[in-house]
Amino acid sequence: MFTQDQARSVIGSTLYGSGNEKIGKIGQIFVDDETGRPEWVTVHTGLFGTHESFVPVADGTVSDDGLTVPFGKDQIKDAPNVDPEGGHLSESEEEQLYSYYGLSRSGVRGEGYESGLAAGTTSGVTTGTTTTDSSFDSATTGTTTASGTTAYETAGDASYAGDAARAETAATTSAAGTTGTTGYDTSGPTTDDAMTRSEEHLRAGVETVQAGRARLRKWVETEQQTVTVPVTTEHARLVTEPVDASNIDQATSGPDISEEEHEVVLTTQRPVVTTETVPVERVRLETESETHEETVSGEVRKERIDLDEGTETRATGGTTAGTDDLR
Repeated sequence: MFTQDQARSVIGSTLYGSGNEKIGKIGQIFVDDETGRPEWVTVHTGLFGTHESFVPVADGTVSDDGLTVPFGKDQIKDAPNVDPEGGHLSESEEEQLYSYYGLSRSGVRGEGYESGLAAGTTSGVTTGTTTTDSSFDSATTGTTTASGTTAYETAGDASYAGDAARAETAATTSAAGTTGTTGYDTSGPTTDDAMTRSEEHLRAGVETVQAGRARLRKWVETEQQTVTVPVTTEHARLVTEPVDASNIDQATSGPDISEEEHEVVLTTQRPVVTTETVPVERVRLETESETHEETVSGEVRKERIDLDEGTETRATGGTTAGTDDLR
């Protein structure tokens, strides 16, 4: 079971789901104001971590790697989109989350979830003395709240110092706006009277994915070719020559009168077709890269710090209607 003592170590660490799936970075912890028991954490999901999902942590397990919860990555990513106004999670939003995760509410809560995000602010709605029951300091101090759950937030790894003596911190607040002890923030513990304002910067990179395939394929094609071949044919023809001194001996070598036959073999040539295979060229497959630019966009978050003096509100990191910019 996820305990109060373990809560201080998981802010900014990694949240893992069932099957040890890596979900994302833990952004906030919501604790019960009455018991100090952690109830919910928020985790950043999506391509650039711009989506924030609420995850119940009652059955969470803390390890050196981070916090593990018994829910799948897709279930957490598709959780209802809850955007607490002013850091306050209403009862209907809480019931919606419990119903989505198939859980029932444990215990009776008051006005819901109250987020401690501003330092030294007073609600101005309740007079008298209010005791905040919490196991570790909130980023909101001296704030009168109803019974509910307080959110603890950090832009990175939060450092919580102190001992068990801080398990119960009493802050006396009047309607005039008297502030109590400075709370914890990424700027440090109560020894520091400043807050660190952080904002997200959009970072874009590239990944290589398969876009298609190209292959070389060889096949046999038969075509008709015509060539000219010279051929020779023998024909018989009669040749006569006179008898003279050069051939008298051959002419008188036989009987004076006789019958005789002579035979000559005639020849002719005809075309003969054969083929031979010879290499003519080599073909290979190569790739070339073409670089072009694409424009991407994403949502980024910026922290704002307000100063509430009871009459007007001044803010850093931006200007709101009717306020002065401190920077």
